[in-house]
Amino acid sequence: MTQQIARTEKQLGAILRRARKQAKLTQSDLGKRIHLRQATVSRLEGGAPAIQLRTLMEALAALDLELVIRPRTKASAADIESVF
Repeated sequence: MTQQIARTEKQLGAILRRARKQAKLTQSDLGKRIHLRQATVSRLEGGAPAIQLRTLMEALAALDLELVIRPRTKASAADIESVF
């Protein structure tokens, strides 16, 4: 998987959804790996704003991804949104 930028919850959810599908996992499969219900995985992928940071970090780890913090690029949110 190449590097991707997420500036919103929905963009991050879309990245997680693509990574899960690329790993050939269902939402239930991912949920089992991180001890969460399928509905919680669905909310995470949908960009629900009330997801706990621990849930996000566990999902990233289960998908063999990591969070990288870097200075923000000058691209607009609309430019990044077009990627999704």
